[in-house]
Amino acid sequence: MKTDIEIANSIEIKPIYEIADKLGIDRDLLEPYGRYKAKLPLSLIDKSKIDGKKLILVSAISPTPAGEGKTTISIGLTEGLNRIGKQATVVLREPSLGPVFGIKGGATGGGYSQVVPMEDINLHFTGDFGAIEKAHNLLSALIDNNIQSKTHSLNIDPRTVTWKRVMDMNDRSLRHIIVGLGGTSAGIPRETGFDITAASEVMAILCLSDDFEDLKNRLGNIFIGYTFDKKPIYARDLHAHGAMAALLKDAIKPNLVQTLEGNPAIIHGGPFANIAQGTNSIIATRMGLTLSDYVVTEAGFGFDLGAEKFFDIKCVKAGLKPTAVVMVATVRALKYHGGAKLDQLKEPNLEALKKGVANLEKQVENMKKFNICPVVAINKFITDTDEEIAFLAEKCKELDVPMEVAEVWAKGGEGAENLARLVAKVAEQCTCSMKPLYDWEWSVEKKIETIAKELYGAAAIDYTAEAKSDLKKVMDLGLDKLPVCIAKTQKSLSDNPKLLGRPKDFVVTVRQIEIASGAGFIIPITGSIMRMPGLPDIPAAEKIDIDNNGKITGLF
Repeated sequence: MKTDIEIANSIEIKPIYEIADKLGIDRDLLEPYGRYKAKLPLSLIDKSKIDGKKLILVSAISPTPAGEGKTTISIGLTEGLNRIGKQATVVLREPSLGPVFGIKGGATGGGYSQVVPMEDINLHFTGDFGAIEKAHNLLSALIDNNIQSKTHSLNIDPRTVTWKRVMDMNDRSLRHIIVGLGGTSAGIPRETGFDITAASEVMAILCLSDDFEDLKNRLGNIFIGYTFDKKPIYARDLHAHGAMAALLKDAIKPNLVQTLEGNPAIIHGGPFANIAQGTNSIIATRMGLTLSDYVVTEAGFGFDLGAEKFFDIKCVKAGLKPTAVVMVATVRALKYHGGAKLDQLKEPNLEALKKGVANLEKQVENMKKFNICPVVAINKFITDTDEEIAFLAEKCKELDVPMEVAEVWAKGGEGAENLARLVAKVAEQCTCSMKPLYDWEWSVEKKIETIAKELYGAAAIDYTAEAKSDLKKVMDLGLDKLPVCIAKTQKSLSDNPKLLGRPKDFVVTVRQIEIASGAGFIIPITGSIMRMPGLPDIPAAEKIDIDNNGKITGLF
């Protein structure tokens, strides 16, 4: 069996100008990064052309170590839509180097359902993550410089500074550090740390900005901490936002690449969904809708995380109107939710499937709470039995949601043609209009409670003393009318990663509430959330190599 990288290398990639031709883009407007990727200028976006276009969101059940293949389905569905005569573009997030070199691997799909050039996309791509990292760390440097200054000081209280540094790598040693050691010329010692770049508020800001002006305003709104006399300090007080935006002058432009079957793919931004909004940029989505009749996009992790934030934050902010949502599930992942061991998921186990299907059942219920037209896609593996597939078909019939099986890893677009026909039919016939789960004007507590009880299935919400103090801070700063972006484990509907399937009668504990006033949301943190992951005992990086001809091996 060929590896993903062997499959990608066996297929001839078209020059990026040919992909631009498919979208009707003037070649002179492209900003090529080599032969197979390019930046797209913001001037191509035309909001007047978006009405009537079909925006398809791909989400999934609660993720498991078995994998669900959300990105693979998104790409395959796009291939399938183009095969049945629909003009479709897939719009995705950029991969983070941390997971690429860690345990998860890349994020460009798999098998015959990939975006290419996959090595470039999974590694440095067009430098967007590097620019975001530098813009973030510029603000960090300016903060410490101002704390040190005797002539230009804002009187910042170092104990209140919440802004850390970032790097795009899994490095647990940097979670908690002391800066400013080395004497009076080296700064004021204080405790801080590093987050991974995908968790940076600058990343969230880039993905929620409309244009350069909006980007600059949002960067200026970043909350830093307080002065010694308790006055709030923002990035604009340090005059940091102009220089930060200048560093992002190219990163704000979406990236054009292609699928293995030569269809357009726009990839831009990469916020994580367990701590941020987990979707590609508003700019990239609008670009796709301007240039194509159908746009297939995805939201990170399960529906309760990425999709909820896609609807309640991104769609409300940008006025986007999705016409259908595809829920991805696999037989083996549902068996894992039903108690089957990871090393036994290839074995037939109808009893585990019957128990684990409760997770799919809950996530389908969640889809319907947003008044959208749902579809279930079963990402088929060779070990799935006819009996197991038949059971899921019957369950979806009971749930009154259309279902189709897809075989995109093995067959690419051909394996998604039936799914594409179903999705196109649902999108074209859907008369529903997406309804957010909550109103931004509600109190913070009511917004959190609505999400936790309605989507997670929680019985109650508990706040620690620290969270209550944070809530008062949010109120005092006048930020209580912002949407909430709940940080929660992706592994469970609850805030406890060990509770698989469909847990009930649990309490969600809000430990603290972080402020992301630049991004335009607040972050209630539940459970134990790592903003700087660590590497596994045997990281994927140990298998990655390059030969004398520049050919990369071991990426998958």
